[in-house]
This record gives sequence, C-alpha cells and structure tokens, in this order.
Amino acid sequence: MTVQQPKLAKTLRFDSLEQEVFLNLWRTYDRLRILEEALFDRFDLTPQQYNVLRLLRSHHPEPLPTLALAERLVSRAPDITRMLDKLEQRGFVERTRPSDNRRVVHISITESGLALLNQIAEPLSECHRQQLGHMSEAQLEQLRDLLRVARQPHEPDTSSWR
Repeated sequence: MTVQQPKLAKTLRFDSLEQEVFLNLWRTYDRLRILEEALFDRFDLTPQQYNVLRLLRSHHPEPLPTLALAERLVSRAPDITRMLDKLEQRGFVERTRPSDNRRVVHISITESGLALLNQIAEPLSECHRQQLGHMSEAQLEQLRDLLRVARQPHEPDTSSWR
C-alpha cells in the first residue's frame, strides 16, 4: 500500500503574508537572475561588475570616488576593492588619487570598459525582454512603484534609489 503525497500547493505554508511576499520576491529574483548570470558569464563578468561599469559610464568622463560608487550599487559589495582590482586588471577601469587627498581613490571607466558595455547592450536588452517582456507597460510600472514603496523605509536618506 502506498501513501499518497500531499499536493505541493497544499504543503506550502507561510507564517504571514509578509513572509509569503518576501519569499515570492526571493524566488522571482532567483528565476530572473539565472538568465542574467548566463548572459554575464559570456562576458566573464558578474552582475555587480556590470553595475560598476554602468554607473561609471553614467558619470563619464568624470570619475567617481570609490565610496560614492559603493553607495550607488544595486546590492552591497562588501569587497569593492577586490571587484575594482579585477576590473582594473582587465583594463575596464582606472584608479587615480587626487594630489590634495591621497586617501581618496577616484574610479573612471576606460575606453575598453565603454566598448564592453556597448557589446553587452543588445544581449542585455534581450535578456530583460526574456525576464519581463511578458508583462504590460502598466504592470511593469505598477511593479516598479510597489517595489519602491516596499524598500523606501529601508533606504538611507542619501540613497539614489529613493
């Protein structure tokens, strides 16, 4: 005699609506991240390295201080120095120290870094279409607004994500 397994949907239990929403966010991130990581693997980049290059391009030709760069990242980078080391070794960023304050390090994107971003642009747009292209513009705008509301009390006052 075999014992029937309960249906998966019936076995999922959440302690609260907040937990269910959070776990849904986490699962969604995981599903969408798989597509993005496959793309960045083709260019031997991590999503965080791409984000650094994207932020530096938005300030090009001006450099950004390392701490300002770290504050603008989508997700925390506990070891931004090592990440910048790897990007610098590949010729995608340059570091400079102002003569009036040797403790500050300025980071700028190189021509090679800009070329890489240009090379990634269309495949990344296609990746985003795969991730979210099934949603209408109104749904995307609503989701964007809800996500902003959800994280707003947890953003520092100085955050560019406010």
